[in-house]
Amino acid sequence: MKTQVKALVVGGGAVGTSIAYHLAKAGWDDVMLLERDELTSGSTWHAAGLLPLFNMSYATTHIHKYSVDFYKQLEAETGLNAGFSVVGNLRMAQTKDRMDEYMLYASTAETCDVPYEWMTPSEIKARWPLIRTEDLEGAIYHPTDGYINPADVTMAMAKGARQRGVSIERKWQVDGYSWTGDHWDVTCTKMAEKGGNLVPTDEQIVIHAEHVVTATGNHAQRTASLLGVKIPAIPVEHQFIVMDQDPALVEWRKTNPEHPVIRDADAQSYVREERGGWILGVYEKGAPARFEHGVPDSFRADLFQLDLERIEEQYAAMIHRIPSCEDCGLKDDFNGPICYTPDGNPLVGPAPGRRNMWLAEGFSFGITAAGGTGHYLAQMMVEGEAEIDMASLDPKRYAAWMTTDYAARKNEECYSHVYVIHHPDEEREACRPLKTAPSYDRMKARGAQFGQVNGWERPNYFGPLDAPASFDHDARSFRRGGWWQFAKDEATAVREGVGMIDATAFTKHKLRGPGATAFLDWFTCNKLPRVGRINLTYALTSHGTTRTEYTIVRLAEDTYYLVSAGAWQAYDSDYLAQAINDTVDRFGPMWLDDCTGQYGVFALAGPKSRDVLKTLVRDADPETALSNKRFPWLSAKRIELGMCPTNAIRVAYTGELGWELHHPMEMQNYLFDQLMKAGEPQRLKLVGARAQNWLRQEKSYRAFGTELGRDATPLEAGLNRFVDLDKNFHGKDAMVESGIRSSCVTLLIDGPSDADPWGREALYHGDNRVGRLTSGGYSVAFGKSIGMGYVSPDHATAGTKLMVKMQDKLWPAIVTEDSPYDPKNETIRKDG
Repeated sequence: MKTQVKALVVGGGAVGTSIAYHLAKAGWDDVMLLERDELTSGSTWHAAGLLPLFNMSYATTHIHKYSVDFYKQLEAETGLNAGFSVVGNLRMAQTKDRMDEYMLYASTAETCDVPYEWMTPSEIKARWPLIRTEDLEGAIYHPTDGYINPADVTMAMAKGARQRGVSIERKWQVDGYSWTGDHWDVTCTKMAEKGGNLVPTDEQIVIHAEHVVTATGNHAQRTASLLGVKIPAIPVEHQFIVMDQDPALVEWRKTNPEHPVIRDADAQSYVREERGGWILGVYEKGAPARFEHGVPDSFRADLFQLDLERIEEQYAAMIHRIPSCEDCGLKDDFNGPICYTPDGNPLVGPAPGRRNMWLAEGFSFGITAAGGTGHYLAQMMVEGEAEIDMASLDPKRYAAWMTTDYAARKNEECYSHVYVIHHPDEEREACRPLKTAPSYDRMKARGAQFGQVNGWERPNYFGPLDAPASFDHDARSFRRGGWWQFAKDEATAVREGVGMIDATAFTKHKLRGPGATAFLDWFTCNKLPRVGRINLTYALTSHGTTRTEYTIVRLAEDTYYLVSAGAWQAYDSDYLAQAINDTVDRFGPMWLDDCTGQYGVFALAGPKSRDVLKTLVRDADPETALSNKRFPWLSAKRIELGMCPTNAIRVAYTGELGWELHHPMEMQNYLFDQLMKAGEPQRLKLVGARAQNWLRQEKSYRAFGTELGRDATPLEAGLNRFVDLDKNFHGKDAMVESGIRSSCVTLLIDGPSDADPWGREALYHGDNRVGRLTSGGYSVAFGKSIGMGYVSPDHATAGTKLMVKMQDKLWPAIVTEDSPYDPKNETIRKDG
């Protein structure tokens, strides 16, 4: 058995074997996989093996599609049949709202080249007469997916890995990880059978591995403990039952092909054929999380007791949908643990704070995702980045504030939401509120309807003061929901008067020390600002794509205040800290402080914002304190607003005259009250994140996580003015060599009268798909829909006419010049 390898994969389920296979395929010839028991002995063995292509996430859709395509090729390579039954996937809808969900999903599918078909109830009935259809609105049908035998596909990937030189060792348990400075020492213990249990022996070895990947499934909490990190991957019970033969189905199959996997989303269930009978799987409410603190040693390939009462409603719904199954008996049942994360997406990427340690944990659809995860994670490890932006799956999207209890409760909620209608404006309720700014209650009393970002409660919009508790839930839609008019009024207030936005959730760091200036000059692509000034800039990946967006405020010669996206606090902090550690000998000592929780932020914006602040600023000459001469655009000053010391930054994400007011968190309520009182004569309006999102698109301001990510360079994003090609910075050469593969554009859209794009839609020129939207919304300045996205460079010229796919129809759109609203920045530079 080897004791020194390039990469060690821990976990022998479908995900682990795929990673080992793809690392070898990518060229690493010294890969080992360890499994503490037998291959497939975790959740893989009791998985239903479904391969649904349906997913709202761009990255996850790519992962699922790769898996489906990859599994079809395995037998030719390995000689092992992976058990793939390409029967298709019929996803039915009982309501028009559900069909709207499918139409939005279909746009994402198109951008990933996933084929689909629409079916009417009569077409379903004609093709599969055993299905009751009179209460359906329709369905979306995927002809290319189906289901697979989890054990077979895992063994096929394991054989393929061995053929490529991977060593696979069973009955070895990892008991410790230690980073030596250039590799991991992994302590492993030999396991043995004893009385039906798996127990450790006295035999131990240490494996020296340059890279380690954990794919430990239900054992993720043990892995987290060994690594000293938080991994919010906790299993939830999942039940499915196998029924005896259905005579009607047996008769049907004598002359007809197998049914597709049948998903009755509004009944929270899926059904597929199984040897003349049916399998029913459910995603019901009340399924408990298990193993919050680790899997007991006695639990191997075991199951929990079935709880039929919990799935009684779904069972009755199946009998309604397929009446012939009513008299079928119960043949077998499964209730096993399947890992979840709070948002349902797996954790794929570098472990927080650890070098060369990679996580592949939290797979609720592990068979579907295994192939693609291996492919794209291998790209990240071998080449430095994947060809798609994997940030939405990055383990660091969850910060250290997340507790085990939070993860368990959110995972239970996520499980129960698998088949809940996923409105793009949905906000889930479990574990909220948790992180609240001091002014939370004040904003709530004024009608705030909150969303959650990195645990923080942030107003999405301000609804009616007497709104019932269910108002936000009832206001959700795939079209212009009940919140839309409130957001429009807020956006209008910013354009015409003055609005205030709670931006407390911003990620904030201070960097100081003799090496800070040289480091930031190398770390970011724009010129550094002078003392008292600010710059927008970007940190790049080694491939020259955008890793993080920063607003940098230079407080002193060697002291900087960095502001970045609120959702990415741990993601940004980890990247900064590792980059500093890697270069401290080169640039000199420096100190990084994550001060996100120390400062609240109010963004005051609009033509009358200066009039509001004038009444509060304490200065010898308040009338000129905020003028262009004394407080120019893109500068920062420490000012006093009443008794609140404030670091004011003259910038506005809305594109209007405005200031960000960074203040001590403990003084937030005082400042809030002062601003609201000072704003009364100007009819100051509180504004939420949705209106702000619309407004920033009118200015073509790119957002990290939508327009900006690890699959496009700043030059492709059209940010040339923020890139100083006269200096050397990290990722510069790769950025230049990449060229312009696609271009970011802003479009004005003549769409339907009751809907706007959400930022997931395909873009067409004639019959050719030429790009996709990454953001969407409504423009109060132009009175129509607006969107931003990427198109092929030859379609990026202003005036180019394109079409946007919305609600399964094509709507006219035109590419505009950047910043269609106030392109000369006259309003944002307004003097007074």
